[in-house]
This record gives sequence, C-alpha cells and structure tokens, in this order.
Amino acid sequence: MKKIIPIVLTILSTNAMAETNVFFGDKMNSISIYATQSTGSGTLLKLVQPGIWDFNPQNFVMLQYSQPIKFFRLDSRLNLNVGSNFAYKSSHGLDFLGIGISVDSALLQYDGWYVGIGIGPFMRDSRDRWVESRLVFKEKFFIGKTFANNWNIEIATIHFSNGNFTPVNEGFNFVGMSIGYRF
Repeated sequence: MKKIIPIVLTILSTNAMAETNVFFGDKMNSISIYATQSTGSGTLLKLVQPGIWDFNPQNFVMLQYSQPIKFFRLDSRLNLNVGSNFAYKSSHGLDFLGIGISVDSALLQYDGWYVGIGIGPFMRDSRDRWVESRLVFKEKFFIGKTFANNWNIEIATIHFSNGNFTPVNEGFNFVGMSIGYRF
C-alpha cells in the first residue's frame, strides 16, 4: 500500500500539469511583439548557423496573437502574425508587409525555459529581388523564458522563403527578440 500511494499521487499530479501550456500557464491568450535585424538572404541553415550571418540594413517587426494548442502532444501555440520588413540603404526595395498563420511548438522545456520551432504560411504584399512570390513560408527557431506569471521573452531566428516555387528564392533571414503578455 505504501508503494501505491506515491504512484497514484504522481499520476494525478502529471494529469494536473498537462492542463497547462509552457507558453500560457493557465491563461488562454497571448500577444507578443518581435523586433529583429536582417542576417541576410540565404538558406534555412541561417536559422542555426550564426557564423554565416551577414547583417543587412533591414528590420522586421511582427505582432503576434496566440492561443494554446497541443501539436503531437507538444505544448504549442496557434499564431496570427502581422509583420513588416523595413529595408533601407543597400536593401532599398526589399520592404514588405505581410500576414500569416503559424504553429510554434516547444520541443524542450524546463522550469519556465523552452526551446522550440515554428512554421506557417505568410502572404506578403509585394515581390522583390530576393523572393519572387508573395506567398512564403515562415520558419522560426526560438529560446524563451516565462516570468512574472504573465510575461515571456524570447530570442528568435526567423526565415522567410517560398520553398523554391519560383526561380528567385534567396530568402529573408532575421534574428531578434520578442516580449509577450499572457492573458
């Protein structure tokens, strides 16, 4: 009997923890703002290889509204994204405004820290010399931390490209930070 009680308590506490989501805690909504710097055009590998980053005069700013979901049993969030790339100097002509949906999933999590990836379609308002299509896919790699019960901060790398649907697909890459509020 003494061995059964700890097992039952462990099972019950695991089920209680399954009701929360690392991105949200016990909240059901989140709003985040991302501020990023361009790391140049290029492949998806630029998400995780800082040694090949080539900083360009572009800044991408994105507002993200999210709700909690489970994706293959991983803590995840379903996002509505609105963002704009501001290009200047030698990157003139690479500006775009876009809207998209995406799913971010926490692959690892511990004590409020999490590491994750995200993907989703993004529709831009223009074509340019780096990516010829308006429809692109947004891929993201991020490390984050929740704090003060309702807040989180993330460091993220973001890649936009069209998966080679058109001959011109150099891609856009960014690195930056976000701050989010859960409610």
